[in-house]
Amino acid sequence: MSKRKLSRQQRWRIEKVQAERTQRAQNKDKQLTAAVEEGRLAEAISGQVTAHFGRQVEVRALDHPEQPGLQQRCHVRANVETLVTGDKVTWRPSLENEQIGVVEARQTRQSLLARPDMRGVMKPVAANVDQLMLVVAPEPEPFANLIDRYLVAAEDSGLEPVLVINKWDLVTQGQLTDKIVTRLQEFIHLYQQIGYRVLTTSTQSAADLETLQTQLQNRISVFVGQSGVGKSSLINQLLPGVDLRVGSLSEDSRKGRHTTTTAQLFDFPLGGQLIDSPGIREFALGFLEADDIAQGFREFRPFLGRCRFRDCRHQGDPGCALQEAVDQGEISVSRFASFQHLINSLKER
Repeated sequence: MSKRKLSRQQRWRIEKVQAERTQRAQNKDKQLTAAVEEGRLAEAISGQVTAHFGRQVEVRALDHPEQPGLQQRCHVRANVETLVTGDKVTWRPSLENEQIGVVEARQTRQSLLARPDMRGVMKPVAANVDQLMLVVAPEPEPFANLIDRYLVAAEDSGLEPVLVINKWDLVTQGQLTDKIVTRLQEFIHLYQQIGYRVLTTSTQSAADLETLQTQLQNRISVFVGQSGVGKSSLINQLLPGVDLRVGSLSEDSRKGRHTTTTAQLFDFPLGGQLIDSPGIREFALGFLEADDIAQGFREFRPFLGRCRFRDCRHQGDPGCALQEAVDQGEISVSRFASFQHLINSLKER
């Protein structure tokens, strides 16, 4: 289907809007330059983005000589690349009462976590993250294919994923059927065998929370997972006073209601930082190719490149090394099925 051609008037309107935006950005930069020249902004220092609010970001000083932990809302210069929570930046704090500083540059990122928006366009979520805390719960029941999407994305982004089974009190207090408990135990055993760290936790257990705190120390972590699995409840326990709004499970669908609206960064009292990101029910991988997804299944890596045919699709092709590994019990049937489901989903994009 050919693209619909824009009329002359439509093109004029688009160009007019773009020109107005450019002019506003140039005017803002002139105002910021004037503020620097007039001594209304301090010397440039390093900082970290702790939250994003439309055209402004909240930045905290990393090396302020007189005010450690200084935090201000900031304008962003027009030539600065897109910023997300966790980004390290060079900025100038304001010396005036309105407390609006300016970000002048984005520093090199060590890692970037992104997710597709409603149109399938990749949208950065958090930067400079060390580990991805993938939170699941007995309700809503975790599905391997959804979990594997997160794990593949983490592997592709260079993040260390940690599986956190929250609401574990539902298991210890006998509130679940034997069938569900058995599935959970099989789920945990599978991912531990692959080599992933799996933690069981509950906001009702001090010992569980202490184990989770140890995992978070001296690392920048991002909490992800379906809505309703208790990410905000966990953070409220780990960081008293933050008081993130918590959504209850829908009685009809048993799916969580989305409550977090923007990624925010919080300091953990014992060291390390948490980034709470918007809840997402689906983590699409349309930005990856089939080979990238295969690399994201870490237990597949010893067998990749050993198929009879170089262009093996791992879909019943003769001499497929992955299929042979499944037949010999070296790769689980469920993980291979999950991989094939993800590969088939690429054909739908």
